[in-house]
Amino acid sequence: MALIIRIDVDRPYGKHPLVRHVLSRLSSDLYFPRLNGFGFLAELQTMLTWLNDARARAYVFFRRCTLPSREILELLHEGQHEIGLHLENSRAFAKFREEKRIVERHVGRTILAVSKHGSGGARFGFHHYAPYEPEKYVEWARQVSMRLFFGNLQDPSLEPTNPGADFLVFPSAFWLEQPWRDTRKFTVGWLLDRAQYQDVVLLVHPENVLADSGLVADFKKLIRTLESRIFQ
Repeated sequence: MALIIRIDVDRPYGKHPLVRHVLSRLSSDLYFPRLNGFGFLAELQTMLTWLNDARARAYVFFRRCTLPSREILELLHEGQHEIGLHLENSRAFAKFREEKRIVERHVGRTILAVSKHGSGGARFGFHHYAPYEPEKYVEWARQVSMRLFFGNLQDPSLEPTNPGADFLVFPSAFWLEQPWRDTRKFTVGWLLDRAQYQDVVLLVHPENVLADSGLVADFKKLIRTLESRIFQ
């Protein structure tokens, strides 16, 4: 059993300082070019470097506004990471299939894993459809021969389910960022122990982790201590 590292790449320019937050919103709702001078995917680049140094592999999920640059693609290739779709417009199957194709054309490979941007409630941008409807995403993913769905529930003790041949659903995750985790029950120590006998998804958002030195330390400890797993 092992740690399954899930990276949701929500923001092209992070949240800080204010100018980068504004550029992230512009990129999400309208358009803004990928500029390294403003730190395009800078937090993800740092996180991938840590992973590659630790020889840990991850699933990295991209929105249409966070499609990876050439530098990021090189790090993904170097670390043998898997690229996934971070589904934004989930109004209908046609929108899901369109987003999948956008990512696949950009990265030049078939996408086999999907996660959902947002867990219901708040709407995060012009293209975002807020309701969280995991059963629909599983059915759509199976229709296009994908193999994995990563859900947003917050009980990491839930085990994966297998709704069909060659398809896995991980309904929940250990959210490293504390606002989405019961920190009294699900500690880093709990994860270190649990991953010895159960596959557990570790969910991180690069801009949040790198903004907190404690989360950085926890992330580095986990990827250096536990074996990571990618499903072939």
